[in-house]
Parts: sequence; structure tokens; C-alpha cells
Amino acid sequence: MKKIGIIMNGVTGRMGTNQHLVRSILAIREQGGVECNGETIMPDPILTGRNLEKVKALAEKYGVERYTDDLDAALADDYNEIFFDASGTPYRIPFLEKAIAAGKHVYCEKPTATEYDKALAIAEVAEKAGVKNGTVQDKLWLPGIVAFQKLKEEGFFGDILSVRGEFGYWVFTGHDDNRPPQRPSWNYRNEDGGGIIIDMHCHWQYVVANLFGEITSVMTHAATHIPERIDEQGQPYKCTADDSAYAMFKTDTGVFCQFNSSWNVRVRRDDLLVMQVDGTKGSAIVGLRKCWAQSMENTPVPVWNPDVDSPIDYYDGWEEVSPGECDNAFKAQWELFLKHVVCDEPFRWTLREGAKGVQLAELSWTSHNEERWVKVES
Repeated sequence: MKKIGIIMNGVTGRMGTNQHLVRSILAIREQGGVECNGETIMPDPILTGRNLEKVKALAEKYGVERYTDDLDAALADDYNEIFFDASGTPYRIPFLEKAIAAGKHVYCEKPTATEYDKALAIAEVAEKAGVKNGTVQDKLWLPGIVAFQKLKEEGFFGDILSVRGEFGYWVFTGHDDNRPPQRPSWNYRNEDGGGIIIDMHCHWQYVVANLFGEITSVMTHAATHIPERIDEQGQPYKCTADDSAYAMFKTDTGVFCQFNSSWNVRVRRDDLLVMQVDGTKGSAIVGLRKCWAQSMENTPVPVWNPDVDSPIDYYDGWEEVSPGECDNAFKAQWELFLKHVVCDEPFRWTLREGAKGVQLAELSWTSHNEERWVKVES
């Protein structure tokens, strides 16, 4: 068995705790590790953070033996081969720099930085140092997207023509005492790394690139629809970050993609993220968990007549597509990264790939500010 120490930095937040610690690393331990080339890889986490009491409480809650507020000591320990960061985006680069300088392989949440030049620079630092590196791009392993990939590989769509993506939900502002906000206040402050473009366009970059083609140009309109929200202390604050973005992406394959992202919409669709993918031979509705498809043979023949109710039930003729057995998406990518570090298996979701997401977010803002299409240089 190969035990491998993993420094888990900044995982006291909701995403870090639930997806990375509990549902990934601890779940891998519970299943007996990860098999690779006849060897079992067993992750051994050490939790680090600035607030020792928070880190200690988290460790005790989940039975993690190792924790500390001394990151330098954890980095100096050769037993710890991997550094993972889920801290706030504005603080990520200094943590990654220290870890790379200590010779650690690095894996981190997205976005990898708030500015493209910094995201690209840290990728180059990691490459020059020769450490293995990765960026979380979890949506690629979600069951709905796995099912879509299955259809695509089977040639179900023919030529894919266009994609329409709708993402978001209503985030309560806090003004109503009975409905507290379900997202932290920093999400709505630009100075703290908030904003839906830097958050979601990093996702859309790798989703589009891996499923439909590399993005070659972008047109985006951003908005801050709600100017004031209530913070965790019950105090009103001004929203300085965008809470909605309406974007169009051209790709090198000719597939045209539209993605609306908003924290100010009420959901009347199958999931919080839904993509409609239309092709010459068939279409799919792709959600986070499920995927439905309609072939040419099952496509109805609508006739435009707004004066009567349609005789067609447009939900008929769609069949659910099974993705097969799917594990937690974050856990699936963690296992691939562990195999990459220990067994040198391929892993293409690097810091350089993560930098592309930051680049798209930055160019989306250029597009918004200049009200024009902007080219995405590879």
C-alpha cells in the first residue's frame, strides 16, 4: 500500500468540506483506497487553515487525525506529497507558490486566480518546477454529462449545431428574515473575488472545450441586478460584483453556444443547469444528474398556430439516457489525480487548463465593457 500525505488547505468551507474532504478523500479511504498498477493508493489528509479551532473541530467531526495551523511545517514534511487548496480565490496564488517551492504536487479549486496573467504564471511556475498539477473541473464527471458523452461517442447527434445552456437559481437577499441567503456574501463583492462570471465562466470554458470545441470568441453582457444584500452579520452591503451574465461562445468546430448564468432566476426546468444540444440527427437535454434524448425518428411535426392549444405534448418522444454507474464527480477527478501522481497516468486538467477558464472570464468582461465580440487566443 502506498500512503500519500495530502495537505488540504482551506477546506472548512462548505465546498471544501462536503465535496473534497468528505465525499472525495474520506470516501476513498472508506473504500480501501485507489487501485493503480497493482498498488493501492491510500490518501492521508492533514487539514490546514488559519483558524486552528475551526480546523480542529472539522478534524474531530470527521475523525481526521492530522491537522494544524502551521502550513510551513506541513509543507516541510516530505511525507506530504500533495498540496490541495480550496481557500478564497484572492489568496490562492501565494499558497500555490509556497507549495510548489516546497516541491509538492498541487491540485486546487477553480478559479485558479482572479486574473489571467497570474493564473498562467502559476501554471508556468509549476511546469518549470516539474511538479504535477491539476485544477478541479468536476462537471465533466456528472451523470448527465457522462450520458451526453456516451451519446456523442455513438454518433447519435450527427453534426452538433448549437447549445443553449441555462444555469442558476434564486439566491435570497437576506432582507426577509425567514429566508436567509444560501450563498456567502463574498460572492457578491468584487473586491473579495466574487461575481458570477469569474465563478461560472471558468466552468463553461472547460465544459464547452471538452464537449463541443475550443472557444474562439465570446460576447457577454454582465449585470448586477440586485444592488444590496444582507451579510452574515445581518448588515446590508452594496453588491459590487456581477450576479448575472448572458454569453455567447463561438467554437473552432462551428458549434454555437449560448449560456445564461444568474443568481436571480426562479427555476422552471429539469435542473439548476440544463443544456439543450441540437444536432442534425438528434437532440439532448443535459442536466447535472440526468440526460434525455430525442432522435430524428421521434421528432414531432409542429405547425405554427398560436390561436389554439398545441395538440403535441412536447415532452413526449424524449427518452432518458443511462450514464451507467457514476461516482461523485469530485471524487472521480481526485482518483485520477492520485493515479497521475503515483503511477504517472495521464491527467489533462492541469493548472494551464484552469488558466483558460480565468482567461475566458477576463475576456468576457472585456466584451461587456467594450460591447463587442472578443477573440480568445489559444
